[in-house]
Amino acid sequence: METLTASRALLGVIARSLATVMDTVTLPQFRVLVVLSDFGPLRMGELSEKLGANQSSFSRFADRMVTAGLIARQVGIANRREVIITLTGLGRDIHDTVTEARRAEIATLLGSLSPAERQAVKTGFEVFAGAAGEPPAADLMIVGL
Repeated sequence: METLTASRALLGVIARSLATVMDTVTLPQFRVLVVLSDFGPLRMGELSEKLGANQSSFSRFADRMVTAGLIARQVGIANRREVIITLTGLGRDIHDTVTEARRAEIATLLGSLSPAERQAVKTGFEVFAGAAGEPPAADLMIVGL
């Protein structure tokens, strides 16, 4: 039961960090921003693969993000048939705003704990993350991670 309560608390942190940008981006769009922030510019096929999306339907999705100014398409340097997707300044700003809000709230929460409690949380998270492994991309899309 404590694990479910903790997972709901973390989900609350995630939801609050996203709340300020939900009028600008959807959760799937935010996931694209996260992947591009983590990996840098990617070929369209690589990006859709990392997101667990079909490349042809993702291309239409990416069109909407380009129109919104969140990402940019560039022609590949080595191969002009390649399409490289990059974050725009707006896309980077949105990603950074959410990430900083999340970090700040987590820091505040952890700051209210004693050093021993912080160490216990750290150890617990490390063990839990190791057991859980990397979740599938489709699972992360739901919550914008």
